Amino acid sequence: MKLCHFEAGIDQPLFLIAGPCVIESEALALETAFKLKEMTDELGIPFIYKSSYDKANRSSTKSFRGLGVEEGLRILQKVKDEIGVPVLTDVHEDTPLDEVASVVDVMQTPAFLVRQTNFIQNVCRQGIPVNIKKGQFQAPWDMDQVVAKAREVGNEHIMVCDRGTSFGYNTLISDMRGLASMRQTGCPVVFDATHSVQQPGGNGTTSGGQREMVPVLARAAIAAGISGIFMETHPDPKNALSDGPNMWPLGNLKPLLQTMQRLDALVKSEGFIESEFLG
Repeated sequence: MKLCHFEAGIDQPLFLIAGPCVIESEALALETAFKLKEMTDELGIPFIYKSSYDKANRSSTKSFRGLGVEEGLRILQKVKDEIGVPVLTDVHEDTPLDEVASVVDVMQTPAFLVRQTNFIQNVCRQGIPVNIKKGQFQAPWDMDQVVAKAREVGNEHIMVCDRGTSFGYNTLISDMRGLASMRQTGCPVVFDATHSVQQPGGNGTTSGGQREMVPVLARAAIAAGISGIFMETHPDPKNALSDGPNMWPLGNLKPLLQTMQRLDALVKSEGFIESEFLG
């Protein structure tokens, strides 16, 4: 599949979607985008910058949601123009989709909205690539029907993304078998390594997270066989305004990218013997 300026698929090198959870300021967006582009250019990893102008799925109304659509899109446009990278943002049911699609290169649908048929199809009707997150409440093979809905409106540029599955209170678990199952959709599979360590609502008015487990799950997902990795990152996660406990520190990202890149090349050079049995 053609994704922005590169080819994405299980037979292609790993790509990265990364950035802070929420747009906190223009300065932070430009700083992180510049550093991420510098890293990925050096390593030769295709890169899409991610940050949300609005996060509707907050634990509390007191939680920071972002800067709003007008200011958020202005900043994302500036990131595109000044840093020279494609950009991705989340959209919601009340999003002015045509306005967002005129700025961003990829739209992302939240996991909680994956079963909203009208929403999924309206997003896909914008005609740009869409990263559809699997619901925390879904089996991996349920994504077959989600993708079918998306393709019904004529958009073939669809990715499917796993961000963990609900497993008891305030807990998510990542089943690596699910990544192989999701490959059967025929879409590039993305693994969200940072939301997978989130503890939804675990801190009462905010979500908790196990940041130390991000590299563990990222390495396992690469070994399972994926097309892209999604990671929220921040220069100072402890003081981030959203999802700090599960974001990976920007200063520690490069060595992890190098490990993932080597694992990806090894796994893909050997092929996927399980494909013979998965069909």
